[in-house]
Amino acid sequence: MTQYRALIAELADHDGEAAVNSRVETRDAAPLEPGHLRIAVEFSGVNFKDALAFTPGGGVVREYPIVPGIDIAGTVVESTSDDFATGERVVAHGYEIGTARDGGYAEQAVVPADWAVRLNALSTREAAAIGTAGFTAAMSVAAIVDAGVAPADGPVVVTGATGGVGSTAIDLLAGLGYEVVASSGKPAATDHLRALGANEVIGRLPLDPDAKPRPLGRSRWAAAVDCVGGAALADVISTLNYGGVVAASGLTGGAGLKTTVMPFILRGVTLAGIDSVLMPIAPRRALWARIESDLRPRHLDLVANDIGIDGVRAVVDALRAGEYTGRAVVDLSRGW
Repeated sequence: MTQYRALIAELADHDGEAAVNSRVETRDAAPLEPGHLRIAVEFSGVNFKDALAFTPGGGVVREYPIVPGIDIAGTVVESTSDDFATGERVVAHGYEIGTARDGGYAEQAVVPADWAVRLNALSTREAAAIGTAGFTAAMSVAAIVDAGVAPADGPVVVTGATGGVGSTAIDLLAGLGYEVVASSGKPAATDHLRALGANEVIGRLPLDPDAKPRPLGRSRWAAAVDCVGGAALADVISTLNYGGVVAASGLTGGAGLKTTVMPFILRGVTLAGIDSVLMPIAPRRALWARIESDLRPRHLDLVANDIGIDGVRAVVDALRAGEYTGRAVVDLSRGW
């Protein structure tokens, strides 16, 4: 493929206010540098980070114009690396993809070979449906499991439960036998969350937003997957059981954290930070191997919603407004 189509995001000025416009552009394929892969992109995804790429001052893109899309799933069509051959199915995400170099909203993408993961048991659509969000969920669940928290220890709460990370985390935890409590501000999503495996659905944490935060609350959770941050994370930390673990990956509720050392020194709780962007390639590939086996989501079809490239901006707007449920999978064969 000597030419390919790409969705370009570029800064613009609308009556004195900064904006990020998007347009489709046909590009010429550049020669491949040593140690790189040219991937025919079949599927990508829409993550909150992608929404920030379309947001002026979003803080994730180094320089515009850029092809957003932090997830790439497709087939290698050219390789200058001994590690990959043409025809192999791969997934790539994190590092600089979609933020400092062109990402997945294009018919082809070029990445260093040591950013790519070979797919064995997953299709490219399944890999994109999992994507960064599902990978982050798998990291979070693995942190809880590897810390020794067992299903018999008590319920695990998932905040931001309707998002891509939260939805997949519920699916994975339930599949491993944990009692899962989903925390969400969307009552209409209750049946959906129960279908994913949630035993109980509650409102946003803290349940009483006007109550004065306490350094230690009543123990409620053996562990938590927190996709929200802010007041929700502070509430979870204060209500973990002795030796509890919270895997934190989100900040939609704010980057600040008002808590004390009390839960850490009196209950021995662990705050495990989850970062999928700079995770080295060896443990990244090892975790994808687990995603293809014991951490494989059971209900991708309940979470994934297929869209064409022309549907990206609508999903971006819904994500920014906190109104999107599940995981948008971008089919690069549609919507140009």
